[in-house]
Amino acid sequence: MRINPPLVALAVGAFGIGVTEFAPMGMLPNIAQDLGVSIPAAGLLVSAYALGVLLGAPLMTLTTGKIPRRSLLIGLMAIFTLGNVMSALATGYYDLLFARVVTSLNHGAFFGVGSIVAASVVAPDKRAGAVAAMFTGLTLATIGGVPLATWFGELLGWRTAFWGISGLGVVTMAALWFALPNLPLAKSEGVLAEIKVLGRGPVLAALALTVVGSSAMFTVFTYIVPILSSETHASTAFITGMLVLFGVGLTLGNMWGGKSADRSIDRTLIVSLSVLILVLLAFTILMRWPVPAAMSILIWGIASFAVVPPLQMRVMEAAKGAPNLASAVNIGAFNLGNAIGAAVGGAVINAGLGYPAISLAGAAMAGLGLLMVLTFAWGSRARVAAVV
Repeated sequence: MRINPPLVALAVGAFGIGVTEFAPMGMLPNIAQDLGVSIPAAGLLVSAYALGVLLGAPLMTLTTGKIPRRSLLIGLMAIFTLGNVMSALATGYYDLLFARVVTSLNHGAFFGVGSIVAASVVAPDKRAGAVAAMFTGLTLATIGGVPLATWFGELLGWRTAFWGISGLGVVTMAALWFALPNLPLAKSEGVLAEIKVLGRGPVLAALALTVVGSSAMFTVFTYIVPILSSETHASTAFITGMLVLFGVGLTLGNMWGGKSADRSIDRTLIVSLSVLILVLLAFTILMRWPVPAAMSILIWGIASFAVVPPLQMRVMEAAKGAPNLASAVNIGAFNLGNAIGAAVGGAVINAGLGYPAISLAGAAMAGLGLLMVLTFAWGSRARVAAVV
C-alpha cells in the first residue's frame, strides 16, 4: 500500500496509545514494588484501563457524533495526554488506578472512528489493509515504544516513562492536525439507530468473538515479565528483547491478517486461532529455555495480532449503515478481553497453579474462540443454503 498521509497520522496516534496501553505490563514488577502491592494487584491496573476503554468507547462515540473527525481525534489524544500526566504524578495505587481509567477513555473512540476514517480513504477492496495499516502503529509500539518505556522504567523509574508518553501525546496531536484533512461527518441515522445496531445477532456474535480472541492473548501477555523472570530465569536485557520480538510478531501478524482478511475473514481467523492454540500449549514447556521461548514468543505474537483486522472488519460489515458505535464498541470488546485475560491470569497465579498454567488458560480461551468462529461459519453457510 502506498504511503497515505491520513493513515500515517492515524498510525502515529495508534503508536502513542499502544505505548501507554502495553507499557505497564513491562513495568509491572517495578510498579508493584514501588506502590507496595502484589503482582496480581498491579495487574488490575491493566484491567482498569481495559474496562475504561469498554465504558469510554460508547460514551465518547455517542456524545461526539457531530464533532468534525479531525477535531475529535485530536481532542481524544488530548485526553490521552492528560491521563498520562496524571499517571506520572500519581503518588499511590488508587491515584494511578484512576489515572489509568482517565487515560483509557479516548482509546475506543479513537480506534473506532479511526478505523472508519482509514477504510474511507482507500479503495473498497483495500479496507481491511487500511485498518491494518492504522493498527501498525499499535504493533510498532510494542517493538520500540514499550521496550523503551520498560528500559526507562528500570533505569529512571516508571513515572519517568509516563512523562515520556505524555510528550508523545503532544507530538501525536500535532501529527493529526497537519496530516488529517477536514473530513465530512459520516452519515448517521442518529443515536438510537446506532444503539439498535448493537442488538443485531451478527453484531453481538462478532463482539463476543472479539472478547474471547483478545482474552486469549492477554491471559498470558499481561504476565510475560514475571513468567520470563521466574520460568526462563531471564535477565532484564533478555526480557526487553523478548518484548521487542513479541512486537515484531504482532507487526507481522497484523500485516498478514490485513491482507488475508481482504480475501477471507473466516479463513484468517481459523488459521490464526489454530496456530495460537498450538503455540500456547507448547509455551507451557518451552518457556523454560531461552531459545525455544523466544521462538514461541515470535509465533505467538504473529498469531495473536493476525486476528485483529478480521475481527474489526467483521463488526464493521455486520453493522453496515450505523458503523460508528459498533466499531468503537468493538475496540472496547478487545479491551474487555484484555481485562478478562488479565483477571484469568491473576486468578491462576493466586490459585498457586504456577506460570505454565497461565499459558494453558490462554490456549483454552483461543480454543473457545476457534469453536465460535467455526460455529458462526457453519451458521452462515446454513443460512445461505436455506435461501438458495
